[in-house]
Order: sequence, then C-alpha cells, then structure tokens
Amino acid sequence: MRLSTRGRFAITAMIDLALRESGQPVPLQDIALRHRISLSYLEQVFAKLRQHGLVESTRGPGGGYTLGFRGDGISVADIIGAIEDSEDNAARREQGEDMTKDLWAALQSTIVAHMKTITLKSLAAEQRAKGFQVQERKTAKKGVLQKLKPLAPVRTNAPNSVFALGQALALRG
Repeated sequence: MRLSTRGRFAITAMIDLALRESGQPVPLQDIALRHRISLSYLEQVFAKLRQHGLVESTRGPGGGYTLGFRGDGISVADIIGAIEDSEDNAARREQGEDMTKDLWAALQSTIVAHMKTITLKSLAAEQRAKGFQVQERKTAKKGVLQKLKPLAPVRTNAPNSVFALGQALALRG
C-alpha cells in the first residue's frame, strides 16, 4: 500500500465529509475551496471512493457527496486501499525481489494493520476535540420568489383615453 498525496487528499476530504454528516450532500466544490485542492483532482479521487462504496453521490441542484453505507466502519486503510492503484502495487512487488523483500513485506503489513485501527469517526472526533466547528453552507433558494406585497392603487389625474385627452386639452386652451 502506497502513501501518496492523493491518499492524503482523500483522507482530508473524507474527514471533511464525516464532520458534515448532517444528511445533506456536500458539494465537491466546497471541499476543494476549503482545502485548496483542485476540483478536477477531487473528482478523480471521489470516483474511486464511490466505486468502493466509501461515498455516495447525489446529482442535481443541492447534490454532492455523503459517506457511504459503511459510515462508521470506514478506516484509513479502506480509504488508501480505494485510492491507490492495485496494478501499481503489483508492479512494485515484482521489482522487490531482493534481500530486503521480507523486511518490506513485514513493514507493509504492520502499517496496514495500524491504519485499520484508525477510523474516520475517530479522526472526525479528534478534529472536534481540537475545537473545529462546522459552518453549515447556506442553501440558496433558486427560483423561489417571496410573495409580493400588494401595491396601493395608483390614482392619476391623467386622461385615460385619446378622447379624454382631447377634451382636457380643449378645456385648457
């Protein structure tokens, strides 16, 4: 299992989702802005997370991502495993045919075992303990107009027709 920037961004975004677990989908654009991560890069990351069932997507206005069906049981190992390419890991294993192969295999299994003990829920709780406060996004009500107040009737002294205008001009002149 490889630890990369992609994995770090995935964990950061997943913690963000866990902190905002109010049932409302979180748009990727909001996550990208909060953590200064490229939106297109996050889209690639979340496509893999969705394939592994770690997140669920909602389309349309007000759409975004929520934690997947495994919510509380998601570990750091699950996130990294979903993000990192298994083909890349297999290629590196074939190159590792040397005297230290057993050492690296033991380290790998120790790291994976430790990452399995760290849950997304515990990481979110850690952030809350540090004083992190979720600022809920204001939902824009597009297309919904407020009920207009009735206007007072407008009374004019102007003539309401061409004939009335002619009569008014004749009286003045």
